[in-house]
Amino acid sequence: MIRVLLADDEAMIRSALAALLRLEDDIDVVAECADGQEALSEALRLTPDVCLLDLEMPGLDGVEVAERLRRQTSIRCVVVTRHARPGVLRRALASGVAGFLPKSRGADEVAEVIRRVAAGARYVDPEIAADALSDERSPLTDRELDVLRAGRRGETTGQIARALSLAPGTVRNHVSTVLGKLHVTTRQQAVLVAEERGWI
Repeated sequence: MIRVLLADDEAMIRSALAALLRLEDDIDVVAECADGQEALSEALRLTPDVCLLDLEMPGLDGVEVAERLRRQTSIRCVVVTRHARPGVLRRALASGVAGFLPKSRGADEVAEVIRRVAAGARYVDPEIAADALSDERSPLTDRELDVLRAGRRGETTGQIARALSLAPGTVRNHVSTVLGKLHVTTRQQAVLVAEERGWI
């Protein structure tokens, strides 16, 4: 029996998918979680075989949950998303996610991916994989990406500077360069662009 933890902040989708997966003879849904923090806590407590994680959740997103679980456990994670952007796929794979598929797939396909991942294989939706091969690379340097990552939740310039051991002026210079490269006017817009393209 494959023990599965399911996390999605949309209650109707979560309960419907859980009900459909419970119809499978070899899958046992051991937990249904409404956000990333709950998914992380329950996964550490229950140690399921596979976590099926929605990408867009409050607090910790699906990739962040998968990354933390990979550092602490051998639990394998599948990320599902309504917005299957190629950059997000790259971020997910870099975080050790074992499966990645869009929410448009049927429950039978999701069950098959769970089986593959539980058996030790990896699965990436073919259409997303094809798009990822042609997607643009980030024009930002690693340090510029660090600055955006450190400020993605609205941290001040001083907080970012302390987190990265940089001078506030250096942080402002990096932000200015980022805004120019991405053709946006605010740091928050830059963060959104970088997240959308899977750079951070």
